[in-house]
Amino acid sequence: MKEISLSTIAPAGVAAPRPGQKPAAGAAGFGELLNQSIAAVNTQLGQADVLAQGLASGQHANIHETMIAAEQAGISFRLMTRVQQKVLDAYQEIMRMQL
Repeated sequence: MKEISLSTIAPAGVAAPRPGQKPAAGAAGFGELLNQSIAAVNTQLGQADVLAQGLASGQHANIHETMIAAEQAGISFRLMTRVQQKVLDAYQEIMRMQL
């Protein structure tokens, strides 16, 4: 089975850090990376919504582009919710650890 790294699933425009690599001075931390990812997903959802509204109002008739944008936005959103759940699971596991 092929191993999937963060760099293969990071949204466009968001550079994922390499494992074991320290961030450079001024580099985005985990929170900033998460915010950028959420913003990228939100942008995709907004673009898909604009295309769907344009298709419904008759401004364009390109159903293929609209469906592709909607699917990409849906996949990105599902990925984001899965990552969110994994982060929450990791946090809960850390909180259960005894010192």
